[in-house]
Amino acid sequence: MTQPLRLLFLNRDHSERIDAVAARLTDFLRDQPETKVVASEVIENLDPSILPGVDLVVVLGGDGAILRASRQMGMTQLPILGVNLGRLGFLADMTPDEFCQRFTEIRQRQYQVVEHLMLQCTLRTRQGTSETLLGLNEVAVSAARSMEMIEVALSIDDLPVSTYSCDGLIISTPVGSTAHSLSAGGPAVRQDLPVFVATPICPHTFSNRSLVDDARRTWRLKLPTTRTEVVMVVDGQIRRPFQVGDELEIRRADVTFKLARLPGYSYYGVLQKKLGWSGQPRYGAD
Repeated sequence: MTQPLRLLFLNRDHSERIDAVAARLTDFLRDQPETKVVASEVIENLDPSILPGVDLVVVLGGDGAILRASRQMGMTQLPILGVNLGRLGFLADMTPDEFCQRFTEIRQRQYQVVEHLMLQCTLRTRQGTSETLLGLNEVAVSAARSMEMIEVALSIDDLPVSTYSCDGLIISTPVGSTAHSLSAGGPAVRQDLPVFVATPICPHTFSNRSLVDDARRTWRLKLPTTRTEVVMVVDGQIRRPFQVGDELEIRRADVTFKLARLPGYSYYGVLQKKLGWSGQPRYGAD
């Protein structure tokens, strides 16, 4: 006998729109065989003790909601299916209608679970404190105020790479390469590649371009000097002060982000759709 598909709904917030969609989908699932909704919670209220035994986490929101959900699950990463109620939706690319229309495939477990690397950031301060944070998209070191330039020194495996004069420096995963890094001029990197991408924000010299290297290496950021307030930001959601004498160590996390993809998904198809990579039409013969 087939085991029921156990679903956990994680909702971006308690806004009227999110609550309405959550109610609609849970009502729809009551009539579905071999399906059990374990709970429906706001992401920040997730109790990790309910995660064991869950087959699939359905996140209602946008990509930002998926980032928070992944970080909230911590070291117990479960497959996530994103239902997009945001804007672009690179990770959350299914509408509520599509969820209902394709639920037979979901219930029959016809989705593929694709694993993506996450980054682990350890901030060691000059006062001797240490904090480790989990990220999915990127970690950025940048000036806290606009129109302020900083210098950020990057080393990989303790070998100096460069000192960037810029508004900030982004270290992104492949998943995060189509987020903040892309808007700063970085490359779109296929999501299953085991690499990190360093992209300076508004670099002062034309020689400062994006760098791609192995995520198995240890990346470190420091401030040689600064005349302004600097912050470290993880996934655009967690902010910490970053000062001269502090060190930010970035490694590949021990856990991976797990994304459920239904048949027919195409990474390049998503880029074409979301970024308008349609190319130019050709008319007539050459």
